[in-house]
Amino acid sequence: MSDCLFCRIIAGEIPSSKIYEDEQCFAFKDIAPQAPTHFLVIPKEHIGSVSEVTAENSSVVGHIFEVIAKLAKEQNLESYRVVSNIGEQAGQSVFHLHFHVLSGRDMTWPPG
Repeated sequence: MSDCLFCRIIAGEIPSSKIYEDEQCFAFKDIAPQAPTHFLVIPKEHIGSVSEVTAENSSVVGHIFEVIAKLAKEQNLESYRVVSNIGEQAGQSVFHLHFHVLSGRDMTWPPG
């Protein structure tokens, strides 16, 4: 999608602090971190949110969680939170499926 911020980051049209990339997903540091460690992992295929995951595209979600585990190990994260917001009321501001990985501070509930 040409108007999607994350699709444009994947395409290299908008700079990011990339930490990982493979044929299915892309990971980069959040530009407004909410914890000492805060990065996003997104599929390269445009999927609007968790609510658009189907039998046809769900394998990428499993792959993303494998990547999250790999990156957490590489960064020595012993404790971390993985969050995906679905819809504006839940705090989703970019409508491309993404998972926030946060670590390095006590996580409270509600977040923030």
